[in-house]
Amino acid sequence: MRHDGRSHDALRPISVERNYTRPAAGSVLIRAGRTTVLCTACVEQQVPPWMVGQGRGWVSAEYGMLPGSTSPRKRRDVGKVDGRTTEIQRLIGRSLRAVVDLDALGERSIFADCDVLEADGGTRTASITGAMIALVDAVATIPDLPKSPLKDSVAAISVGIVDGRAILDLDYQEDVAAEVDMNVVVTGSGRFVEIQGTGEEATFSETELAAMLKLARGGLTQIREIQRQALGKEWPFSAEPTN
Repeated sequence: MRHDGRSHDALRPISVERNYTRPAAGSVLIRAGRTTVLCTACVEQQVPPWMVGQGRGWVSAEYGMLPGSTSPRKRRDVGKVDGRTTEIQRLIGRSLRAVVDLDALGERSIFADCDVLEADGGTRTASITGAMIALVDAVATIPDLPKSPLKDSVAAISVGIVDGRAILDLDYQEDVAAEVDMNVVVTGSGRFVEIQGTGEEATFSETELAAMLKLARGGLTQIREIQRQALGKEWPFSAEPTN
């Protein structure tokens, strides 16, 4: 058993609250254990200058941790965004674009903003999972689309090796003690978007990699069902996952 009583293959309790704020086209408050992220998606009727005239849309993301989301207090990013923040928001943007038909979106942009209210590990994976739900709601507000630009869903989870054993959905205490830390992003149809795996002063074998990916797929099957239940009748995907 882990320090919080979970088995090695158990997720933290996950909750999703849609329509958390009114101004954004899509907004979701997602909690994974103590980690809490507000994900909003806003639609703009324009694209970046380098895309003007191409007839295609764009999906981008920003990520940030509020000062009180962690202890000690995290200073606000003012002027220059730190390297970790840049890397995470690029990951979120890539993950969402992987399931969007930019041609079908037309010349408009959707911005996903993920703001961490409380951080206890897995903030980037919770951001991707929550932002996907907000993206669905945002797309639903766009009138007169000839077809849906949403090709598939996407979700993310962390896995790692702690005390020599593969575990799912690491909280902060486990993350800092992990010999291996990995984030896995997968579409609803079971295709990988990204695998970020690092040995923390350690190495890992192909067998351990396979064990972690198996745990991740099991967890992501549960997370996709949470996304589906959160959207209810608004869930736009009919195909079953093909893990």
